[in-house]
Amino acid sequence: MTLKAQDVLVLLKLVASSPLRWSYNVLAVELGMSPSEVHGAVRRAVAARLAVRENNELSINIHNLEEFLLFGVKYVFLPDRGGITRGMLTGHAAPPLVDRFAPSLAEPPPVWPDPQGEARGTAFSPIYKAAPTAARRDAQLYELLVLLDAIRDGRARERQIAVTELRIRLKHYGKRNQSKY
Repeated sequence: MTLKAQDVLVLLKLVASSPLRWSYNVLAVELGMSPSEVHGAVRRAVAARLAVRENNELSINIHNLEEFLLFGVKYVFLPDRGGITRGMLTGHAAPPLVDRFAPSLAEPPPVWPDPQGEARGTAFSPIYKAAPTAARRDAQLYELLVLLDAIRDGRARERQIAVTELRIRLKHYGKRNQSKY
């Protein structure tokens, strides 16, 4: 069993939408994926112990997910950088990090290439191709993905702040769900 990039997107969507009930079809529509892709992602997340099934309910193993996001994702899902393109801001140039860093006049901001994007910057591959579409539909998911991108390929200070912010958001997930994980 090998984790795929879409598994991370599905797990972050579950964190962002907690404590709302979900179904494979609803997640698929909101993430721009097929129901079978979502089902496969959940199956792999359970096999990797990033999620747990109990009494036909899925719970995120928040401790394991946090450890994977903070220390593993940047080695497994490396971002590709490209030329100047139109897209959606990410990393240090997007909320919740944008207010913490002064904009650089010498360096364009990182963007996910996206024809519907409103910013111009350096192409930065999202964790999964459907991430921009899903992020446009869910502001909390967008922030989680932005923080993850700062961890995947940010400078030391950007990574440090992103780690702190991501831990806060994951901690809130754990409190909302009163999970033992």
